[in-house]
Amino acid sequence: MGLVKEHLFTTEQNRIANMAKALGHPARIAILQYLSRKGTCVNGSLVEELGLAQATISQHLTELKNAGLIQGTIEGTSVCYCIDPKGWSTLTKALDKLLTTVSDKCC
Repeated sequence: MGLVKEHLFTTEQNRIANMAKALGHPARIAILQYLSRKGTCVNGSLVEELGLAQATISQHLTELKNAGLIQGTIEGTSVCYCIDPKGWSTLTKALDKLLTTVSDKCC
């Protein structure tokens, strides 16, 4: 895949694209669904829930965190994760705007 010329797009377009990219893996969707249901979790509970290796879960959590969709706080030797309300709000508003602002005109 070629390099993205990020400078050609707005900050909002780049941010939403990064968030959408983070949503592009079924394990990440499962993680977000789990966090939405439970509110918060520790990495180990995701390993049990999804049946993926600890390292794999950690990679997916990193992608979601870098995209601004989740946040984590250190609690002793563990990290507790939850949905990042600000990032989630940004994503839902942007997707709502994109998906509902469609012209009925077509060539």
